[in-house]
Amino acid sequence: MKLLKLLGGLAIAAIVSAPALAADVKLGFITKFPVPFFGTMEQAAKDYAASNPGVEIVFGQGQSATDIEGQIALIESMVTQGVQGIAITPVDPTVAPALDRAIEAGVKVVLMDNSIPGWENATALATTDNYNAGTIAGAYLKSVLQPGDTLGILEGVPGVPALDDRVNGMLDGLDGLEVQIVGRNATNCTEELGLSVAEDLLTANPDLKAIYAACGPPAVGAAQAIKNAGIANDAIVLVGFDACCGELEKIAEGVEDATVAQFPYKMAELGVDALVRALGGEDVPSLIDSGAALVTAENAAEFQ
Repeated sequence: MKLLKLLGGLAIAAIVSAPALAADVKLGFITKFPVPFFGTMEQAAKDYAASNPGVEIVFGQGQSATDIEGQIALIESMVTQGVQGIAITPVDPTVAPALDRAIEAGVKVVLMDNSIPGWENATALATTDNYNAGTIAGAYLKSVLQPGDTLGILEGVPGVPALDDRVNGMLDGLDGLEVQIVGRNATNCTEELGLSVAEDLLTANPDLKAIYAACGPPAVGAAQAIKNAGIANDAIVLVGFDACCGELEKIAEGVEDATVAQFPYKMAELGVDALVRALGGEDVPSLIDSGAALVTAENAAEFQ
């Protein structure tokens, strides 16, 4: 592929060149739920297939961040449709048995976005190093907070490794700065819960100094909670993760201070390419890091 592609907002030359195919391949591509991040991943897979006529891709998506049964049904349906490989963003570790059954049927599996702890049957994992990306957020917070400041954390879905890593990485990125964690609550990566949890945090802690959201939609919800409370932009620090779902607009407004951008286009492109190469008999890396970057008002235009 030689065209320029938007990789999480940055237009750079696509780095993936598909292998010569000895035979046509049919793949399944499954993402978690309908938000722009996964829409970008799906577009990358569609572009890959369009540039490689021997690659056919069947698409599926769950309804929410907790739609386990829906994702299992998609896996089973794609096996029935005769796919040779599945690239998937697993919504929960409990989808592993369905993936095992797919592998028993001769299907190769590449995970994207997050791993399944203790599950070793994937051909590869294409993902952001979420822990390292979390440390980027933590380092930013360290640069703007003082010892003793209060911090509220909007988690994603506790127990999902990628989302837990974003929180643990952020905490380690504070690098010794002693802050007071006054709340750490799940949001299921939804704007609605982000708004509700942030409102509770602000009500219980009127002098809250910072909020960190491990997903984009809750960060936007938190921004709305801050505005609803009449809090000045410079009175609280809001840091998100994903650079999606309206976060860039909130940064432009000055309500959100920073976010950590992933590169979902690159992630999906690399994941699909790894699957195609593995089906062609090539060795592929077991871990493929698609990178991350800090977004602030100073560079947000690059991610539009």
